[in-house]
Amino acid sequence: MTVPIDHPISTPPRAPSPVAGFGTLAVHAGAPHDPTTGAVIEPISLSTTFVQTDVGKPLGIYEYSRSSNPNRDNFEQAIAALEHAKHALAFASGSAATATILQSLAGGSHVISVSDVYGGTHRYFTQVAKAHGVKVTFTPQIEVDIAEHITDDTRLVWIETPSNPTLRLVDIRAVATAAHARGVLVVVDNTFLSPYVQNPLDHGADIVVHSVTKYINGHSDVVMGVAACNSDELRQRLAFLQNAGGAVPSAFDSWLAHRGVKTLHLRVRQSSTNALAVARALEASPHVIAVNYPGLDSHPHRAIALKQHRDGLGGGMLSFRIKGGREAAERFCKFTKIYTLAESLGGIESLCELPSAMTHAGIPRDQREAVGVFDDLVRLSSGIEEPEDLVRDIQQALVRAVLGDKVPNGVNGHAEK
Repeated sequence: MTVPIDHPISTPPRAPSPVAGFGTLAVHAGAPHDPTTGAVIEPISLSTTFVQTDVGKPLGIYEYSRSSNPNRDNFEQAIAALEHAKHALAFASGSAATATILQSLAGGSHVISVSDVYGGTHRYFTQVAKAHGVKVTFTPQIEVDIAEHITDDTRLVWIETPSNPTLRLVDIRAVATAAHARGVLVVVDNTFLSPYVQNPLDHGADIVVHSVTKYINGHSDVVMGVAACNSDELRQRLAFLQNAGGAVPSAFDSWLAHRGVKTLHLRVRQSSTNALAVARALEASPHVIAVNYPGLDSHPHRAIALKQHRDGLGGGMLSFRIKGGREAAERFCKFTKIYTLAESLGGIESLCELPSAMTHAGIPRDQREAVGVFDDLVRLSSGIEEPEDLVRDIQQALVRAVLGDKVPNGVNGHAEK
């Protein structure tokens, strides 16, 4: 994946519209009917090995399930279709996808990353990548200063948009244009939005990655990752490492994730509707300092959302700072009745968490706070419940968390003693 710095990369134009709508592709891509039984849902192929008719001559295209498996192949085809990609590769986790991409870089390579990334990505960049000679530079305003950070050793730019957990947006094409002029590839982590809301390859990115665990699977019962691209060379390099490293998902997990894909558009639409309703209620609350949600007109990068996101949707994720500091933030997470206190996101159920003490606890406090991850920041993943119920839930939790024993009788219930 090493590209000479004096050979610019041509930023591709937006891909042509797919032959079918997103929902149709979600249901049918990579989902052939079983030719033997006629089953409309693919069977699960649990076999680890496949018969050969002669030495070195498999009966079909499969030899050994680490290298390829029917269920994984079908899932990869579905993701490629939904991300407007030529290729997709599934991994045992989102972290495995990240690791594989970084491992494809030669020793001495330099990577530029947005500052506010998922804690696991930050951990890999700062504690693992350097072990094989890859240096990472973090920047909070990548569109502004990317040119200043690119060196002769820069091989990759890593973007999360929206970022985790502050929901900052990045203009993908602006970054891709600047990076490609210097022969640098661009990776976009699209986990927070899913292929339904955003397709980074259409905006010039070279690789798009997901934690499939989140929206793509959507049911909090699978740990998986995926990377998609259009370059045959990139696919070949990553597929070699996928097989050599062996961090591949099981046939059953691939089947489950493919099942989840079929309702992705329905779930993400509802999650976005719910998150917008909750964000508006938080913004109107006297107990909230600030709300981070790209679906709000008040979001500083709303113009980017209107340009990059389907119908300007904000997605199902948001975060907010609560009055009363960390103690109030912890109380809020304990007082919610529908939002469950737990890590992860993107499932059918609504979740809440405290990034500074949970998902991003491994990042030094000064670095966290420099990008807005304060101790009073709460992250919400809105599921597919009824929006009115979610709004009532966060409103009663806010009152109890901030006012405590001062909650008057009859106002969103009584505070627990």
